[in-house]
Amino acid sequence: MNDPINIHNVEKTIGGITFSIPDLTIPVGTICALVGTNGAGKSTLFKMIMNLVKPDKGTISIFGKTVNGDDEDWKSHLSYQSQQMDGADFLTGEDLRLLMSRYYPDWDESLFQRIVSTLDIPLNKKGKKLSPGMQAKLSIALTLGCNAPVMLLDEPTASMDIPSRKLVIDLLAEIMETGEKTILLATHHVDDLKKLADYLIFFDGNEVGAPVEKDDLTASHRLLWLDQVLPSDEKLPGERKRTYGKIILTDDPDQTRVALQQLSIGVMEEQIPDLETVITERLNKGEKPYV
Repeated sequence: MNDPINIHNVEKTIGGITFSIPDLTIPVGTICALVGTNGAGKSTLFKMIMNLVKPDKGTISIFGKTVNGDDEDWKSHLSYQSQQMDGADFLTGEDLRLLMSRYYPDWDESLFQRIVSTLDIPLNKKGKKLSPGMQAKLSIALTLGCNAPVMLLDEPTASMDIPSRKLVIDLLAEIMETGEKTILLATHHVDDLKKLADYLIFFDGNEVGAPVEKDDLTASHRLLWLDQVLPSDEKLPGERKRTYGKIILTDDPDQTRVALQQLSIGVMEEQIPDLETVITERLNKGEKPYV
């Protein structure tokens, strides 16, 4: 069985920024989250997967079919929620429903109407009359209604109110329970990552890394509270961040503890850091995560 998404030797320069993806495979039945700062290239990657933007080099395939080939059958296997509903200003939600349901053979009308009802989405209003939050709700309803095996979600809960965000997150988690869907997700909400993501893909440098298991990433780090201040010129093995000279974030706790023992510095307390702490330090330092 071919992989839902396979990216090989892709490179793209846009806005003066170049990023490359040597090899990236999205495992079936998982939610992989793209993590990076604004302008890192996440939305560009989505557009390249949809063949809306051409890579400078490399290949992207959906279930074994290259997206820039003559056979465009892959399009019906993939649904895409972009950050803006471009071109939909003068179309109503009902217009968009009719359009999308004709294109996707496995359109799930029951699911679409359930989301519309749950999120209280007006289908009789044109896109330009909807608030940004309501546009996001309509967009997620249409994307999930397509019932495609692969979904690209670019900031799916952006602009939504807190209750709606929770409903959407719960709905996505429910959809994934069958193990038949695959989602590639970009979000700046750490809560979304905590509740949904199986793997994280870091856009924190020129080269995009392989998926890292979310739970393994946090479990490999430790916050250490020391019994005395470290010398400012002493760099510890595994040290990623130092706060007040006495709190160390490390991604190699065993080696860090050995180095501290050699310096006769004790560890008063240690804990596994939360996901936001680890992600923030990765992106601030611009270093690739260790797998």
